[in-house]
Formats: sequence, C-alpha cells, structure tokens
Amino acid sequence: MPHDNAAIEAMAKAYTDAWNSGSAAAVAAHFSSGGRIVINNGAPYQGRAGVEEMANGFFTGVPDLSLVCEGVRAAGGHVVYLWKFTGHDSGTGNPLVISGWEEWDLGPDLKIESSRGWYDADDYARQVEGR
Repeated sequence: MPHDNAAIEAMAKAYTDAWNSGSAAAVAAHFSSGGRIVINNGAPYQGRAGVEEMANGFFTGVPDLSLVCEGVRAAGGHVVYLWKFTGHDSGTGNPLVISGWEEWDLGPDLKIESSRGWYDADDYARQVEGR
C-alpha cells in the first residue's frame, strides 16, 4: 500500500525517538500487534512482546545507546530505514559505532508488519572486544 513520504518520514523520526527514549515498549508500539522483526537472518521476534524483548536486549547490551536515522527510502509500503547507533558495551565498556538498516513492510496504519534488520555482526564483536 502506498504511503505519503512525509508520513513515512515522520514515522521514522518517531521510531528513532522511541529508540532514544530507552523504552522497549515505545519501540514495540511502532509494530502492529502481529508484527515481527528478524535481525541478520536470526530467529524472529514475534508480536510486540517479542519486539520488546529484542529492544531490551539492545538496551541491556548498550545502556547508553543513541540512534540516528541516516535516511529513509520508500516504495509503496516497503521502506528502508538506514541507521547508526553509538554507545558503550555494558560488559567491556568499549565504545561502539554500528551502522545498519531495517527493511520494513508497513500496514495501512503505518505500523511495521515485518522488519528485516541488518548490521555487520563481526564488526560489532570486534568493537565489543576493543579491536
């Protein structure tokens, strides 16, 4: 379903703000009740409770996580959300700068029905280790 680009940009800003709030429930609120996210072809996090679990994992691992939206591209109800986050690993204290993206399929209410997220997991591990 096609969406207005301004509405998609506003939704992406609100999604970024939700991540920066530190509230997993705020992140999950951008997903439909049956929405899901899969990160790097891993196991899916299903429904808002699953999305909250995923977000809480990031907030636990990177308690000072700060997310920036680096761009949004839309084609109908399919959106690519480009992001970068910075922060420090909770275990090592090492600084992190991680870039990635999510591919969204949006419902008619601009809620995320499906998200496929991608980032370089090897680079993440290197940064956690301080290499």
